[in-house]
Amino acid sequence: QVQLVESGGGLVQAGGSLRLSCAASGRTFSFYAMGWFRQAPGKEREFVAAISYTGSTTYYADSVKGRFTISRDNAKNTVYLQMNSLKPEDTAGFYCAADRLITGWGSGKPLDYWGQGTQVTVSS
Repeated sequence: QVQLVESGGGLVQAGGSLRLSCAASGRTFSFYAMGWFRQAPGKEREFVAAISYTGSTTYYADSVKGRFTISRDNAKNTVYLQMNSLKPEDTAGFYCAADRLITGWGSGKPLDYWGQGTQVTVSS
């Protein structure tokens, strides 16, 4: 069983930065791929980024490539999403997820665990 708790959301001006954190409980954190999704009001949830359990493989949505960086610290059971050059269209609830596999995160496949989310609001 893995429990995920996100933090780090908030209000930021366009062009600014935020770093989201997702703290995981459970001793098997290092065996899970981790990632982030987001959902804006009235829109479907969309994939943002994912990272393999070793950290050697990462995937990003085209909309965030070059601006967002996903990383993890298995010693701290934490995954991070560094978000730079934020735009108003990045405004959304951001959700952390965990899954046994790194593949298929952008395909809509069911994932093993989800956090409750943290709100990111980017003002223009």
